Amino acid sequence: MLIRARAPLRLGLAGGGTDVAPFCDLFGGTVLNATIDLYAYCTIEPSPDGKIHFIAADMGDSVTYDAATAVSSEGLLALHSGVYNRIVAQYNDGKPLPVTVTTSCDAPPGSGLGSSSTLVVAMVQAYGEMLNLPLGEYDVASLAYQIERCDLGLHGGRQDQYAAAFGGFNFMEFNGNDHVLVNPLRVKRWIISELESALILFYTGKSRDSAAIIAEQSHNVEINNQKAIDAMHQTKKDAISMKECLLRGDIKQLGSVMESAWQTKKEMAESISNARIEQFYHVAKNAGAYCGKVSGAGGGGFMMFLVDVKDKLRVTNALTATREGNVVGCHFTNNGVESWRLA
Repeated sequence: MLIRARAPLRLGLAGGGTDVAPFCDLFGGTVLNATIDLYAYCTIEPSPDGKIHFIAADMGDSVTYDAATAVSSEGLLALHSGVYNRIVAQYNDGKPLPVTVTTSCDAPPGSGLGSSSTLVVAMVQAYGEMLNLPLGEYDVASLAYQIERCDLGLHGGRQDQYAAAFGGFNFMEFNGNDHVLVNPLRVKRWIISELESALILFYTGKSRDSAAIIAEQSHNVEINNQKAIDAMHQTKKDAISMKECLLRGDIKQLGSVMESAWQTKKEMAESISNARIEQFYHVAKNAGAYCGKVSGAGGGGFMMFLVDVKDKLRVTNALTATREGNVVGCHFTNNGVESWRLA
């Protein structure tokens, strides 16, 4: 029996950072995001030698353990170990699972598309399929969050796990006591098509340490940095405004909100932007883009730009001419994480 699962990566449209503690616990967070047709994949199959094998095919990394109730969650492929340990302890009565777990992702770590959390969601879903666990979208997302943030102690927010689990366009609310509400948006097909036509997704050629940026944001709240806190409150408002523009199909106004939201986001932490990001931003703007921002925590990874369709080729060529990154095609998706069995 062979189990496969895949989960979609996401674009953070607005509100990113307000899903991070302690801000969301104190004030509540709101995030608007959408999944795209780039994925994290997981395959689970019986181990040929009774041991536990974790393989990250895209990274060229692998690790092997003797069959055990828990394996080391430090060092190489910690995410794989963290998922295995939680599944065995919580859902398999502490009995070892001699399996080979192979993963890959269409985007590198630090891409700003939520790749690490999406990979965890895919692995949780695959184990759930293998063990016939009755896990819904909230269950999968919550479990993935607990593994990353609690079991492994990795800094980050909450939106990525829920985006990967639910899929589509979602307006998410995050409050204290880990209370999360996902509001799927019924965006008309023509609006999605228009947004896709206007979108340029650009990989800056460098990943970044999102944990360090998120830790800076959290620290700013803890020390009551009013400038950063005010920026987060405005970011919440921007997420609401952008949602309204999206549902109306007013892409131009959505771009205006995104433009101001990017300037506001940079006030949440100094490391969100840098000279390289600003260079790409100005190249795109000078070529005709009417807004741009990073997806995710910032510092690098992917940027997104919105343009008038007639200017799309010119902006694409200008970004490509920098020879320091590349434009990546994508489409929005409706489905979240999914799994299936092969004999």
